[in-house]
Amino acid sequence: MMPSSASSQWALAEAALAAFSVAPHALGGIWVRSPPGPVRTLFLELAEDWQLSTIAKRIPLHAQESRLLGGIELTQTLATGKLHWESGLLAQSHGGVVTLTMAERVQRQTIAHLCSALDAGSLTLAREGLSQTVPAAFGVIALDEGLEGEQPQTALTERLGLRVDLGNLSIHDALSSDMDSANLRNAQARWAAVTLDDALVEALAATTLALGIDSPRAMVLTARLIKILAALEGRSEAIDADLERAVVMALAHRSTRLPELPPENADEEAREPEPQDEQTEEPESPDNQEQPEITPPLDAVIEAAIAHIPPGLLASLRQGHQPRGKSSSGGKSGTQQRHKQRGRPVGTEAGDPRRGSRLNLMATLRAAAPWQTLRRQQAAADRQGQLQIKPSDFRTTRFRHRRESTTLFVVDASGSAAMHRMAEAKGAVELLLADCYSRRDSVALIAFRGDKAELLLPPTRSLVRAKKALAALPGGGGTPLAHAVELTTLLSEQILRDGATPTAVFLTDGVANIARDGTPGRQRAKEEAMTAAKHFRALNSRALVIDASPRAQQKARELADALGGQYLAMPQADAAGMRNIVRSAEAVN
Repeated sequence: MMPSSASSQWALAEAALAAFSVAPHALGGIWVRSPPGPVRTLFLELAEDWQLSTIAKRIPLHAQESRLLGGIELTQTLATGKLHWESGLLAQSHGGVVTLTMAERVQRQTIAHLCSALDAGSLTLAREGLSQTVPAAFGVIALDEGLEGEQPQTALTERLGLRVDLGNLSIHDALSSDMDSANLRNAQARWAAVTLDDALVEALAATTLALGIDSPRAMVLTARLIKILAALEGRSEAIDADLERAVVMALAHRSTRLPELPPENADEEAREPEPQDEQTEEPESPDNQEQPEITPPLDAVIEAAIAHIPPGLLASLRQGHQPRGKSSSGGKSGTQQRHKQRGRPVGTEAGDPRRGSRLNLMATLRAAAPWQTLRRQQAAADRQGQLQIKPSDFRTTRFRHRRESTTLFVVDASGSAAMHRMAEAKGAVELLLADCYSRRDSVALIAFRGDKAELLLPPTRSLVRAKKALAALPGGGGTPLAHAVELTTLLSEQILRDGATPTAVFLTDGVANIARDGTPGRQRAKEEAMTAAKHFRALNSRALVIDASPRAQQKARELADALGGQYLAMPQADAAGMRNIVRSAEAVN
């Protein structure tokens, strides 16, 4: 089994980078999970030194589609009256490498164009009446700075043949490299001619199946990596050691289950002769003979894969959970909305700027440019030298802005189980606040007990303020559920007016026994709570009812239905579980 010390981890990262430098497009790319720091800087400096092509482009986080794909070169087109094409970043990167900073937050549109280029090695573009196919074969260095649970989109990571993790390394772990450009160039010239024997291919296929990887793309990329690793060692034929290293670099992080190693005495059992019948049997004809079994995965290969499965993935696999196939989107958790005047530009569209949209002058000129020759011929003599713009040429900018999200915890502080609920509410609020730095959302806390509900914590991002408000959270008494829902509705309305997106999380069993005027009575209290819930539903806001009672309560289900929200039974709720549920509810809505 391969060692997993810090020095060997850096050596493995260097080996992956060397393989990528030999054939960037053949391997798709390299997924580098690392925060900014000296180790990542050194890794990128090595990538620059080893890059066999001088073409290297950095893709901005919010790159416009026209910048990525290109289009009409406006100055020359207007000056000459003939169409001139301007290449985008992807076409300019042909034969080289593109770098994605904060790959976990790159917009889907950019990822789609990258994946198309990685699959075909070219891009077919249609812009302003001009259509053409341009070569775009390159490799991708995806720099992943995501927090726990965040990663680049699966569509991209599936196409990146390599993955390295530099997160736990210090600059002292980075050893000096003995790799030189001459060796890389020699490997570049001969890797495609390296041969893989049938036994090695069968072992690769068996290992892929043992790890639960069903993507043929992963096996193809790994097979190319094996050949490149052999070429770097100066061999014309790959060996088992190349397979072992390739599995660590390209397959371990894709595992969906823990493989089962054969028992230690498996070889001895296989060597035990089977009792033979005294009677001699006639030899079977070649047509009736059994085909030889496929070579099982190598024990060393499987052990190396297990040793290098990422820790978080390994823990989930041991618990029997499938890894997430969908990446978390970074940034704010609020809903995205289109806007005519403000937000992040996400493209252009045909439109009339007189209707409140913002005119995109450059896009308008590009739309008009192909028609200038024809329009000048048709124009009057005194206007033939002028730029001809028609209403159909108008292009407006599309904006999208994300509304801030505020999570309202509405906690039932009544009854004998109040102390348990309070502890879990405190833990959940503190965990959510810990995420606010990256998500930029807020939390609030409403507690209801006795004869009224009370806003204990107004919407805030301050962890200190939250802890102070939560320290003396009271408990015991009746259950004024109707007042709690009313207060939640009022606060949600205020949040909506402020331009944010509220999510109400009710922690209750749904059993109300205090009416709106403070008098006891279960039937009246229930009716008023249901009426208040319908008023909340009219806001079209998100709601989640977590039933933390020892047994699931039908009344909690009814409350969730009246709120128009989701119901979840959590008899043994914990803070981490509540946080995950809230995140899931926000993602679904």
